[in-house]
Amino acid sequence: MLIEILIFLILGIVAGTFTGLFPGIHINLVGAALVSLSATLFFSLNPLYLAVFIISMSITHTFLDFIPSVFLGCPNTDTSLSVLPGHELLREGKGCEAIALTDYGGLMAIGMIFLVSALAFIGMKPLYGILKIPYVMASILIVVSFLLIFSEKKKIHSLAAFLLAGILGFIVLNLKTLNQPLLPLLGGLFGASSLILSIKNKVEIPPQEISFPKLKSIFPDLKKAFFGTLIASPLCAFLPGLGSGEAAVIGNQISRTDRRGFLILIGATNTLVMGLSFVSLYLISKGRTGTAVAVNDILGQFSLKFLILFLIVILISGIISFFLTFVMARFFADKITKINYQKISIATLTILCLIVTIVSGFSGLLLLIISTFTGIYCISLNVRRTNMMGCLLLPTIILYLGVSLG
Repeated sequence: MLIEILIFLILGIVAGTFTGLFPGIHINLVGAALVSLSATLFFSLNPLYLAVFIISMSITHTFLDFIPSVFLGCPNTDTSLSVLPGHELLREGKGCEAIALTDYGGLMAIGMIFLVSALAFIGMKPLYGILKIPYVMASILIVVSFLLIFSEKKKIHSLAAFLLAGILGFIVLNLKTLNQPLLPLLGGLFGASSLILSIKNKVEIPPQEISFPKLKSIFPDLKKAFFGTLIASPLCAFLPGLGSGEAAVIGNQISRTDRRGFLILIGATNTLVMGLSFVSLYLISKGRTGTAVAVNDILGQFSLKFLILFLIVILISGIISFFLTFVMARFFADKITKINYQKISIATLTILCLIVTIVSGFSGLLLLIISTFTGIYCISLNVRRTNMMGCLLLPTIILYLGVSLG
């Protein structure tokens, strides 16, 4: 059995590398597909092996998916906040540094998963009983929203971007017939809008420094990001409606990091929220990510023995992915200046449109166009793009003010 587990762990890392590097493929889509196949094509396969595959793939994905976010400007749900600071460093010839910062954050998160898991075993169940009260959850989200909006200099513009994205998100998330609505919504707001602006402005990518910051030089940023991540990520991992993007926003308000620290923070929250979603599956019987739900559906029941095994899988996958990300970042940094960036942007935009059409249909493509123009307008307001996270925050606030948590 040990050999089989190792084989599926390695296969998961390979798959996570592909999903992470390929723009527009969200890990939740892959998880949902594997759940469907587990009852047909993989019916004779031990469900535990498939669960190991999904977990190692998920962790690897959280490391590698920052590469297209920075080098190609096509983020997914979890990396959308890294686009602006990552692109700033890319245009300074420091794309490798941007990836390295998120990579160090991810590695830090792997260690933090064990610390937070131990603390969660002690106090999560009684605390969750309080936090899941609807008005308590709504209050937390409202505080997060206020921090997001009023930390800006241009507060009116920030509020406008938040509300515009929030109203769009509320409409989209209430469309019952649309498959995977987050794909065109976030793909337009954070991905296609940036790509179109890059094409329009004829962005030229300077030669990239093929070097990475030493751990010693970023240690102060790591310390700041650690405390922000430690407070924000567990909250977002165990409660519905909050993901790694929101965790990064909360953590940044706590730590007050600069752009280097913020990239470490978003890298850490992305991995930590993913890892802790499997812990929450055991502690409160709720999966807070699509892949955690997929694992639960495949296994049927989630025991402590499984959790210990999965924590080991997370540790091994995280360490391997850390080094793999450096290798792939070096490759992308070397090649990005040898090809036309506008052509890359056009190709990436085309791929995104095709994926949205295949997954969400023609209505999804129409939504992608609408959310893209919304994103372009919000960017023109000259406020942080994090304000567009209102597309998730506002609908969630309305939900929890109106109904009880499930």
